[in-house]
Amino acid sequence: MHLAVFGATGGTGRRITDQALEAGHTVTAVVRDPARLPLEHPRLTTATMTAFTAEALAPVLAGADAALSGLAATVRGGSPATTWARSALGAMEQVGERRIVAVSAVPVGPAAPGDALHHRLLLRPALRRVFADAYRDLAAMEEVLRGGTAPWTVVRPPRLTDGPKTAHYRTAVGTSPPAALTLSRADTAHAVLAALESPGTERQAVGVAY
Repeated sequence: MHLAVFGATGGTGRRITDQALEAGHTVTAVVRDPARLPLEHPRLTTATMTAFTAEALAPVLAGADAALSGLAATVRGGSPATTWARSALGAMEQVGERRIVAVSAVPVGPAAPGDALHHRLLLRPALRRVFADAYRDLAAMEEVLRGGTAPWTVVRPPRLTDGPKTAHYRTAVGTSPPAALTLSRADTAHAVLAALESPGTERQAVGVAY
């Protein structure tokens, strides 16, 4: 597949890019600064983009089979995740719908069934206070995707770490695994690419955690 990867210079986006190339995909890495992606590969090209608009995204998505987002989120930074989602759907009105898989976060969704009481009453509220800006951006991104007709999946990891890819983690379609505490960025990237190949995750949120 030809994949457009957004946020390709970030911690998760870089791992999505690396693993997509390892899996044999062709990748267009959409970046603000190509110098921050010191990677050469015969199936990798870069597209420089300083602002997300439907007009700017249309040429990139026209040549892609899917759009994958590992964008960092924040309201203070101009709501990049939400802006990207709106622009991607707008671009798809011009070039046709593409598969979308975007990284969100566990606290954006409801508490998992069977979650321990201290997770519900202490941990989740604390995380939502500390990362309120980012979670608002991700929640708005999810709402934008739900309002469109393109086949989307959001992958919701908990706290991200720089651990290795293990390909061994729990998943829960439509909710999150109980006691979801951590997941490496590498395994988050693995989950993104796995969702891409799984029709059963379309128009669903997928919670992932160790």
